[in-house]
Amino acid sequence: MLPVLVFPQFDPVMVHFGPFAIRWYAMAYIVALVAGWRIARRLAALAPRAATALQVDDFLTWATLGVVLGGRLGYILFYQPGYYLSHPLAILQVWHGGMSFHGGAAGVIIALIAFTRLNGLSFLAFSDRITTVVPIGLGLGRIANFINGELWGRPAPPSLPWAMIFPDAGPEPRHPSELYEAFAEGLLLFTLLWCVSRSLRVRQHPGFIAGLFLFGYAVARTVCECFREPDAFIGFLPFGVTMGQVLCVPMAIGGLGLMLNAYMRPARTVVMAEPAEEAAEGKA
Repeated sequence: MLPVLVFPQFDPVMVHFGPFAIRWYAMAYIVALVAGWRIARRLAALAPRAATALQVDDFLTWATLGVVLGGRLGYILFYQPGYYLSHPLAILQVWHGGMSFHGGAAGVIIALIAFTRLNGLSFLAFSDRITTVVPIGLGLGRIANFINGELWGRPAPPSLPWAMIFPDAGPEPRHPSELYEAFAEGLLLFTLLWCVSRSLRVRQHPGFIAGLFLFGYAVARTVCECFREPDAFIGFLPFGVTMGQVLCVPMAIGGLGLMLNAYMRPARTVVMAEPAEEAAEGKA
């Protein structure tokens, strides 16, 4: 039998500055937002252009607010509404953790709707460019979860070469499910969306890439949830499913709907237009 790995007990704080500290989880958000912003600027400029570089710059603030506010509120509503109703001040204690991807996704969608309407852009075309880079944040976030030694996996057979003992989870070897999710929801999904986004034919059908992201994430998360230990305060739901899998169902349905709708509509014509003309096109 192979020796079981033991979680290396990383320091959750990346850098200390006197009384202040930067945690790995916060750094994951910062790096993801900056990297995603730079890549999205290039994607938005591809024909047919979805937005100007300046508009992508402006959306960075909207995206940040959507992720943070939506992620926090989503966690409160989906996972522990009773606790936060009894302890309202704990809502502000984000340094203790508690973010939901599904809530963050809802927050970004609301931000996309509001931003594209205010700027006269095509919601679906702009969403295609933005959702392509979202897996960067998902992957880095899961790596930060692993560094924090949280959201560990279900019990694994000791013969599994990468089975790992998480001290806070007891002596039983477990799946390092955070790394599974980092690969599937991060690297694999980003590679798929990036390759698809390079196709002009696909870009001419706004909404397809966004739909592929929603469906792809739902599938990846559902599979990874089979190896992840459900939150102790929720446990398994009826039929052995988890809350994460339940929340993925509407995402998968919405993703399939967007992809079908994208290819049922006429392809968007590629026109080298000025930003003002593109804005008028987005309102049409």
